[in-house]
Amino acid sequence: MSKPDSTKRQPVTGTGRFISGVVEGFYGRPWTMEQRTELFKREQKWGLNTYLYAPKDDYKHRMYWRDLYAAEEAEQLMSLISAAKQHDVEFVYAISPGLDITFSNPKEVAALKRKLDQVKEFGCRSFSLLFDDIETEMCPADKQAFSSFAHAQVAITNEVYMHLGEPEVFLFCPTDYCAAFCTPSVTQSSYLNTVGEKLLPGIDVLWTGPKVVSHKISVESIEEVSSVLKRAPVIWDNIHANDYDPQRLFLGPYKDRPTDLIPKLKGVLTNPNCEFYPNFVAIHTLATWCKAPAEGAPRDVEMGDEEQDPCYSPQKALNLALTDWLEEFMSTDQPGGPCHPRLKKESSEEEPMQTDMGESPYIPGAGENPLYTAEPLTLDDLKLLSDLFYLPYEHGTTARAMLQELDWLKNQSQAAAAETDKTAEWCSRAQQFDNMCEAVVQMFNRLSNAPNRSILYDLYNYICDIKSGVGLARAYVKTLGGHSQPSAQLLNDDPEPWGFRGGLSGEFQRMLPGHGNRDLFRHPPMTAVYCIRPYCPEDKPEVERIFREMQKAGEGHSALMAQSPLISDSLSAGEISPSPLCGLILEDDLGLCGYALALTDAKPAAAKIQRAVSGSVFEEFPSVIALEMLPRVTDPSPAKRMIGQLLSSIRSSGSRGAFCELRQSNRRMLDFYSKLGSFKLVQTDGLPQDILVMATSL
Repeated sequence: MSKPDSTKRQPVTGTGRFISGVVEGFYGRPWTMEQRTELFKREQKWGLNTYLYAPKDDYKHRMYWRDLYAAEEAEQLMSLISAAKQHDVEFVYAISPGLDITFSNPKEVAALKRKLDQVKEFGCRSFSLLFDDIETEMCPADKQAFSSFAHAQVAITNEVYMHLGEPEVFLFCPTDYCAAFCTPSVTQSSYLNTVGEKLLPGIDVLWTGPKVVSHKISVESIEEVSSVLKRAPVIWDNIHANDYDPQRLFLGPYKDRPTDLIPKLKGVLTNPNCEFYPNFVAIHTLATWCKAPAEGAPRDVEMGDEEQDPCYSPQKALNLALTDWLEEFMSTDQPGGPCHPRLKKESSEEEPMQTDMGESPYIPGAGENPLYTAEPLTLDDLKLLSDLFYLPYEHGTTARAMLQELDWLKNQSQAAAAETDKTAEWCSRAQQFDNMCEAVVQMFNRLSNAPNRSILYDLYNYICDIKSGVGLARAYVKTLGGHSQPSAQLLNDDPEPWGFRGGLSGEFQRMLPGHGNRDLFRHPPMTAVYCIRPYCPEDKPEVERIFREMQKAGEGHSALMAQSPLISDSLSAGEISPSPLCGLILEDDLGLCGYALALTDAKPAAAKIQRAVSGSVFEEFPSVIALEMLPRVTDPSPAKRMIGQLLSSIRSSGSRGAFCELRQSNRRMLDFYSKLGSFKLVQTDGLPQDILVMATSL
């Protein structure tokens, strides 16, 4: 085809009706027909006007795009299109033939026209052709017919557009739908330039911004792509999309898009979370943004807003959305949402259950458990929920504060172990962190008892996950502060399944060298790096400090004096030096954090505490081991390595075996030695009741 005169085709800014609304374009289970109808009601109420039907896993939209809809499917689509019209929402039917279409085959083009003609008969008047997320290599037949992939797509799009009678709304999604995909750049992309020059002017182009999920979209970036496309784009915004990460949900406001964009665009469609009900915030705040006066009188905007947009405050938009969402949470008449059992109203036409007849409400008697009463959900709960599940590139204020506090408490843990000038501050901040964790637990409890169960079920996996993660962090801080015994889970290679999270995907990620590099809170080290080195006399004070700290953490200050001494205590306390080549030190980025010491002949240490031990024990296991790790060492691998090296040195000295004494209350170390497999419990006379012996032959 001949190249048209591009000088006659000037860039078009946003003219006509501004397209605003929702695209159902994610990968995963599509929304139900009832949910889509509910969406239309919300769009009408909030002032949005468009719905783009493009669920990736509707197989007749994408994989089997040639197949016509069966009678039942057709009836559903007709009802949906009718419902959209009833609520003044433009229903845009999208089809995605790019996986396997042969552009040069007339039969393929005819099949595409036939499919769209069928949908047109359903009452649909707006359409979209999507060529996103497909291979860019053309088949041999197409290579003979078209000079480039862009030419092939544009040719078929123009033909279909003309066949349908040049619909007022016709959207085209290019394969290079964001700046990151353009080679070598947006302005120099031969693909985009072909689209801009050849695509008929009545067809609008979808664009996601600088990236697939764009952190920010600037006016300058839109002006750049508009000059290439020769038209203002429609933004397909993935800022709230979560189909790429099943552990993330986005409940933050629509933001980082200045309202100055509005006159530069043909429209904005949000492609939100896969879960329908949590999208209340995403869609509500988009509607607020779309109504912001781009060139009108400035609104009252807080100075704290990062964008400093005179017309739109993300925080105010979020508060407004959450306030409205709270009402929906407390509603018991949502479509598909069963009532809370205690809040359900009996219909006068319903016959009450037999168990309800003539029974008065149960009232607990004296000394009995009181009835459980669910506290009502609050606006603060929803603000916290939004903070914990904010946006792809940032956590909310409370989430950031929790991460910062945990990082500080971990790095300053020495202040909790011994009196320093930071001890009071550490204790105060630890309490603040605990209060924040408790707020998450209470939020979970109130959400779990909210009347609208449909919203809860969409949120449940996410809030369970964050509650569990916060619980692990909370227990860790309490252990650092000496308020609880170190958990066996913290030094255990066989923990309960909730102690290791993420499944196979998590394991793959943790094995990669860059794991954690893109954490939104980037200050803490991504992975702990440990150093094992030989013990030297200068280590004696730090070893004793760890020994005393773990004594206090395990038994409490008041019980220390009543403890029966262990044979290895004199070794840990520095009263006896370890045997040659039988001392190892563990260090991390904060300093010394563990040790493994041994005496090849334990008899002098036993005599020091006047411990009567059976001669057969010393004959079979003549050596004693002392091992200790600070609670911040949660990986058992360094301890295993030290024990392995230590036993090797003991064996080289000629010893037949080694033992360790443990207090029954020290579940952490008991669990560690048990999991090693080589250490077994040894029965011996004369031991205090609270002490166990575990030993291994060499």
